[in-house]
Amino acid sequence: MTEKLTRGVHHVGLTVPDLDQARDFFCGLLGFDEVGGVADYPSIFVSDGVTLLTLWRAADPLAARAFDRRANIGLHHLSLAVTDDAALEAVWDKVSVHPEVVVDVSPCPIRPGSTTRHFLVFIPGGIRLEFATPFA
Repeated sequence: MTEKLTRGVHHVGLTVPDLDQARDFFCGLLGFDEVGGVADYPSIFVSDGVTLLTLWRAADPLAARAFDRRANIGLHHLSLAVTDDAALEAVWDKVSVHPEVVVDVSPCPIRPGSTTRHFLVFIPGGIRLEFATPFA
């Protein structure tokens, strides 16, 4: 067996059109903590204690184009883990009613016959975000 050279994800960097809007979603709605940032390259860093996200403001938010997951190379979506079905429902109850969230896939099994459940949304700013229970 070959030794693995990596040890998981260090952080995920996302470009957003509005840092305040992104902060409100991750910190205000999901309970992430703001743990840093770079003023000269407008950004904030947020964490849930396990996952670190670096949120970078687009240089020209009005001219920025939304990512098309079916046409572009890059991040198709970001999936955040939840502990169980009850946690998935609690997140769904908060996220799905947020006025700037667009539901892509409502809570359901991740594939037919699976006990792993998930849902996907487009968060404010257009990034596709998934929430999922552990693989079983």
